[in-house]
Amino acid sequence: MLGKTTLKLEARTRQEKGKKNQALRQQGMVPAVMYGHGVKNVNLAIDYRNFEKVYKQAGGSSLVDLLIKDQPPVKVLIQEVQTDPKTGSFIHADLHQVKMTEKINADVNLNFVGESKAVRELGGILVKILSKISVECLPQDLVHEIEVDISSLKTFDDDIRVKNLKIPTGLTVKENPEEVVATVQPPRSDEELKSLEEKPEEKVEEIAQVEKKKKEKDVADEVEAPTAAAPQAKVKEDKK
Repeated sequence: MLGKTTLKLEARTRQEKGKKNQALRQQGMVPAVMYGHGVKNVNLAIDYRNFEKVYKQAGGSSLVDLLIKDQPPVKVLIQEVQTDPKTGSFIHADLHQVKMTEKINADVNLNFVGESKAVRELGGILVKILSKISVECLPQDLVHEIEVDISSLKTFDDDIRVKNLKIPTGLTVKENPEEVVATVQPPRSDEELKSLEEKPEEKVEEIAQVEKKKKEKDVADEVEAPTAAAPQAKVKEDKK
């Protein structure tokens, strides 16, 4: 779990907007905007390497000190990040300025720890249904992640629900308490695996038969179409 180390982002205000942001990216900067309750939006530019390092540690659920030249640091959450679909590089970031006296809503990642007897001894497959949960808290109570101990999953009938999680003090969980977080599925039998291998072939044959029937129907419709469609075509011509 992330400790109390203060993470810092250094930024400068920017005038560049729209297509001009591309020039910023070529200079190794990430365009960003900071917003918050009761504060004016501020357009920023952040060093790419600095942002990449901090985001890797903080994600969207750890407070970060944002340092803008000649201004006192402010607490922010990296609310949303946009990446290039081809390269995966960061192209924009939304920073949410928080007030330490106001509660915030955030998604906290789940970190699965321990060992499941149903997996180790029974050959089961661990199924992680939730990877994060929504919480409400004061900024200082926000945690980077919540640990989920899977050692309680001893049989295929066991599961871990939201109500079973050990929630740190100060956090209010917004999820349904009965929502399943993780469970273990039995391993597939040889018969099931064989059936899965055969199904694609069966589906291909079924599709082929459907396509054949469709083509035969289309041909039949084309043969009958001229006599049925001619009067309609004549009516349309008259209307023009």
